[in-house]
Amino acid sequence: MKYSLVIPCYNEAENIPLLLERCKLLLEDSSIEVILVDNGSTDNTQVIFKQLLPQYPRARTVLVTQNQGYGYGILQGLKVASGDVIGWTHADMQTDPADLFAAKKLFEQQNKSLFVKGRRHGRPLADVFFTFGMSIFESLLMSKPMSDINAQPTLFPRKFFEQWDNPPHDFSLDLYAYYQAHKIGLTVRRIPVYFGKRAHGVSSWNVDWKAKWKFIKRTITYSFSLKRTME
Repeated sequence: MKYSLVIPCYNEAENIPLLLERCKLLLEDSSIEVILVDNGSTDNTQVIFKQLLPQYPRARTVLVTQNQGYGYGILQGLKVASGDVIGWTHADMQTDPADLFAAKKLFEQQNKSLFVKGRRHGRPLADVFFTFGMSIFESLLMSKPMSDINAQPTLFPRKFFEQWDNPPHDFSLDLYAYYQAHKIGLTVRRIPVYFGKRAHGVSSWNVDWKAKWKFIKRTITYSFSLKRTME
């Protein structure tokens, strides 16, 4: 079985050398490929990729010339992924790409269709409460257990991805994939992951309550739309 891990990178030039070093163990496994998506970056991400990628076999890039959202970048990576199991994680170094090994072990142990997702530990208490509140809302609305929706990594069979219809291009992609997995009956498994601090850069949404409120409104609006579509 082969695995493809997509990592969207938007203005993460400072993190990329650290990220690739974290991917080194993954890339020593011949069953794993890493796809780094330059998701419309305006920094020197492309320069860093050209300099460093020759040192990392089975790592390749996809270029998105203009940023169209977090989810859009991931989707472009998934489209070219060659694995039987595919998925994504983040480039900000808060999640270790090597968490893929724990997910890989589950897929190899169980003869069933899985949807594997991280469950974060080590986060600030305020973020834990925020996520808990959003999890309760989504679980009640969707009538499915929807906890820690934006945790990474997220891994699933390629055939599951091939069934997607009009997935969102923003952070709602995590919600879309999670809910779809429940709807079609994939077995959802969670793996514990440590969620650390960013090495460089800042979050695009988790910076203040104004940004969080914007995220909440967008998520709630999309959640009702997704629920209506799937009924």
